[in-house]
Amino acid sequence: MEPLLSVQHLKVTFKTDNGLVKAVNDVSFDLNEGETLGIVGESGSGKSVTSMAIMRLLPMPPARIDPTSKVIFRGRDLVKLNDHEMRKIRGKEIAMIFQDPMTSLNPVMTIGKQITESVKLHLKLNDKAARNRATDLLKLVGIPSAGDRLDDYPHQFSGGMRQRVMIAMGVSCDPKLLIADEPTTALDVTIQAQILEVLKRLRQELGTAIILITHDLGVVAGMADRIQVMYAGRAVEVAGARALYANPRMPYTIGLLNSIPRLDETERERLQPIPGMPPDMIFLPPGCPFEPRCPFAQPEVCRATEPPLREVEPNHYAACLFDIDRSTPPTTEAAQPEAGLIAAETSTGAV
Repeated sequence: MEPLLSVQHLKVTFKTDNGLVKAVNDVSFDLNEGETLGIVGESGSGKSVTSMAIMRLLPMPPARIDPTSKVIFRGRDLVKLNDHEMRKIRGKEIAMIFQDPMTSLNPVMTIGKQITESVKLHLKLNDKAARNRATDLLKLVGIPSAGDRLDDYPHQFSGGMRQRVMIAMGVSCDPKLLIADEPTTALDVTIQAQILEVLKRLRQELGTAIILITHDLGVVAGMADRIQVMYAGRAVEVAGARALYANPRMPYTIGLLNSIPRLDETERERLQPIPGMPPDMIFLPPGCPFEPRCPFAQPEVCRATEPPLREVEPNHYAACLFDIDRSTPPTTEAAQPEAGLIAAETSTGAV
């Protein structure tokens, strides 16, 4: 079966006064209908830029999508569509929930007007039908007295309620794909759970495929079918949710998991933060971009070769030159290069 969305070798750069920022560097993934893909990583790893490139919402210039990149959605390459063709897809077939609902919602327009604007445009509904549709959508996302709240303004809603309004706007036209860019940021854990439950229910009732973007692996634990971990604009580990949590194979993923509090531990231990800072995306270090922060690194090897995303077990891919797992002690002697990988990379000109 053909995937609903196929991102192939996506590369996005930004031209700045200081140089060329390589925000997304050769990212590829597929998403099937009704599937949830979690994209995880620190700030600056390229998560949001990937989603904005799919939606064609990046300002160009300074942004530039490499012409060799492909974003195939239902058989059409979105990169090659003009603005008019893209507007027919954006909001109707692909929708997005933005990170901050307070700045994403128009403060001088009522909630009802902002929701009905999209359904009038894409579904060609009249005023009465559009208002009824907006009422049903607010009920769907769990807002009480939905019909009475249509004439309220964003500042009259709490942060969690504003996020629910954003979800209602996102699913207003029954899109095939919903991109949620950190929908739980700045919300307390109770509201986070409610928002994620709303997204789960929408996927079950509407069959919507979801890309859930977050910096918190705990948020996607019970939500995503597959998880893609990003670092320095690249996908560094891709696996099913169960496989990734049970046996992470990339040091960056291991670091993210070690920094999350666990409820199943019998002994109390201090969390282990990842040392250092993410790399400068203008001046990326040679070889593996995670090498300066990696406890398993062997500088003479890691700085010479950029690790490819290779299959370490069935349907589990990791970008690391070493065959390690979470139980491997963080010493240079503990990790050994995968047999033949360095030689193969050298022979293909990757070094």
